[in-house]
Amino acid sequence: MPAHHEMRILPYTPAQMYALVTDVARYGEFLPWVSAVRVRSDSETEMVADLIVGFKALREKFTSRVVKVRPGSVHVDYIEGPLKFLTNDWRFADDGAGGCVVDFSVAFAFRNRIFEALAGQMFDHALKRMIGAFEARADALYGSNNSSATKAA
Repeated sequence: MPAHHEMRILPYTPAQMYALVTDVARYGEFLPWVSAVRVRSDSETEMVADLIVGFKALREKFTSRVVKVRPGSVHVDYIEGPLKFLTNDWRFADDGAGGCVVDFSVAFAFRNRIFEALAGQMFDHALKRMIGAFEARADALYGSNNSSATKAA
């Protein structure tokens, strides 16, 4: 089962990073491979959303439940789609210097072992692109006070 965990220090506040990550409706504007988003329900503490993710002719719909705890964490649980399992956690903490420690983890498993093997080969590259897209979006929305955001990528 592919899994990844990493921490980054970024020059944005926990509240800014929380707002960016919970703005799922705008993921299609900046995340690679996300071609459409439909938010089914949204409240202060929970969201259910569909993402259409694709590459070339392959398109899949993923439905997830997003549990939001402002401004410190976001937990994503997979509901429906081509995977057997998916969980994703974001934690945001003040770094004491005006920035934010972002603690990110993701784990998933495909129903099909062949897809699992193929995903394992591309997982690191795809994850780096997605993390980079979140960082670039933060820079576009909030500006960059510190070059460490790009150096950490």
